[in-house]
Amino acid sequence: MTIHISHAIIMRTWEFGETDLLVSFFTSDKGRLKGVAKGARKSMKRFANCLDLFSPVKLEYELKRGRELYFIHSGKLVHGFPGIRSDFSSLSLASYMAELTETLFPVGVVAKRMFELLNGSFAALNENKNIDELRVLFESKAMALGGYGIDLSRCCNCGRLYKEEGRAVFKRKKGGIACLKCEKESRNSPGLGPATVKTLRMIQSTPWAKAQTLDLTKEMIYEIKPVLKLHIEYRIGQRLKTSEYLE
Repeated sequence: MTIHISHAIIMRTWEFGETDLLVSFFTSDKGRLKGVAKGARKSMKRFANCLDLFSPVKLEYELKRGRELYFIHSGKLVHGFPGIRSDFSSLSLASYMAELTETLFPVGVVAKRMFELLNGSFAALNENKNIDELRVLFESKAMALGGYGIDLSRCCNCGRLYKEEGRAVFKRKKGGIACLKCEKESRNSPGLGPATVKTLRMIQSTPWAKAQTLDLTKEMIYEIKPVLKLHIEYRIGQRLKTSEYLE
């Protein structure tokens, strides 16, 4: 049995027995895991404030032989992110980010860039970053990292290269865009302006630190939001429970 020490983000907790907590945590080196924190609801020494939702922590844990759950020995809080709990909108978006991450990345799938995205997004949310803009940034990058990036390079019908000239139409079944010669804009096939397509492409392909610096106008956010909603629900085959609190 090997003891591991990882930087992690607390995703969910459940009461387990009389004094324990069942914890879902996303690590930088092992992906999302589940473990039991024995006596966590009583022990202030081993788990002082380090099992609060969405908090980045440093956990010491090991996998017991013959069991599927890890045993969490102790933890150290890295940042409490109190700003996330300052209002309902921030808390709702954080919950949504956690659920989308869990949906895209099953237990045990290592995804260091997704860990960095989630941690960076929570940090931005803690600093009261624009909710709509942050949601667009997170959804775009999370879907791309999960293997569901939107193809913005060419028309998904005729194959003609998109040269960022004129509007494009999003086609959810194909996960890409079509030219106006092949498709018309509608509620289920929303349109995107050339500047919006260019910005969305950059969000999907650039590191989180650079994506945050992109200048998203209100018009871009307005155009991208319905596209991502259709794209996410179609690709994952469901509407996330936490999304209803964001409407």
